[in-house]
Amino acid sequence: MPSTEHFHVSGREAAARRAANKSLFGMDSDDVKSYRELQSVGLGLDEADLRAMAAFAMDDTQGAVLSPSIGVPVQFLQAWLPGLVRAVFKVRMIDELVGITTIGEWHDEEVVQGAIESMGDAVPYGDLSNVPYASWNINFERRTIVRFEKGFAVGRLEEARASAIRVSSTNEKRIGVATALDIQRNQVGFVGYNAGADRTYGFLNDPNLPAYVTVANGVASGTPQWATKTTLDIIADLIQAFQTLETQSGGNIQPKNDDTTLALPTGWDTYLGTPTTLGYSAGQWLRENYPKCRVVTAPQLQGANGGANVFYLYADTVESDPSSTDDGRTFLQAVPSKMQTLGVEQQAKKFVEDFANATAGVMVKRPWAIFRASGV
Repeated sequence: MPSTEHFHVSGREAAARRAANKSLFGMDSDDVKSYRELQSVGLGLDEADLRAMAAFAMDDTQGAVLSPSIGVPVQFLQAWLPGLVRAVFKVRMIDELVGITTIGEWHDEEVVQGAIESMGDAVPYGDLSNVPYASWNINFERRTIVRFEKGFAVGRLEEARASAIRVSSTNEKRIGVATALDIQRNQVGFVGYNAGADRTYGFLNDPNLPAYVTVANGVASGTPQWATKTTLDIIADLIQAFQTLETQSGGNIQPKNDDTTLALPTGWDTYLGTPTTLGYSAGQWLRENYPKCRVVTAPQLQGANGGANVFYLYADTVESDPSSTDDGRTFLQAVPSKMQTLGVEQQAKKFVEDFANATAGVMVKRPWAIFRASGV
């Protein structure tokens, strides 16, 4: 049932009393005959309180029975921020550098690329001379597929307790599996995988890669490192790279018109922004003269050549090579399976999941479309 309303003062009446400097309730000793009547204005003390006051009047403080405490446990005084901060790993840049091609099956042994060349030279004509025959030659470049696996197990008690902190142990372990497999694939994409006679190479050590060219020392600094070079020194290194790329390709690559990639060590792109006294930078020069060149950074290029920092300049594809029947790419990252489920096992108190991937690393298909510089 609804509670009894003992007293009410309207807002208008309260304002009028305050304006007249009168008590809000306007009561005095003649209006109050007992404590009980004070309840009507919210000042009541019930009979239990009065009896308690009388019972314990003048008594000593009672001794504690329980162990002394701080009163309020700290967990009731904590404000929890939303979400969880996840630990990070180094960026995985192999896909952005060379792309990814899903080809073959997880159980395959090799990925093979054929390369063909025309043979024979034209000679002066003669009525009685032999006919000079043209011919062709074909080779097959093989790359070995390597497989990796990662799995996890989750128990019933583990999942139940993790849910108490709003975390799914299953989801977190599955994320960990995907991350571990991707890190391994990225690593193979850069440096390959050494397993005896296997032929699995990467972006940094494929046997078809051209030799490194050590960049010139800075005019003022006397060292090749970009950290000590001037803007003009860095531009000179880039000019050498673009010029070499065009000449060694026999003109099949036109850097001003073709898509190219400048791969730098992580953090080295900041040197492209070093300005001259007139505010001009190597990055601005690159955008103006080679607008189709993109800049990508990767931590694996730091110290990649015996401790020396390196950069790559390469054509993404070679469109001016019409006789080739492949995709025209300079690099190929062959990945038969990025991630696949091997099996799920349900047990009495837990379940197990296992996953795998397969990669053949990175293959260099057109070495003449790549320039490698060392010492930056």
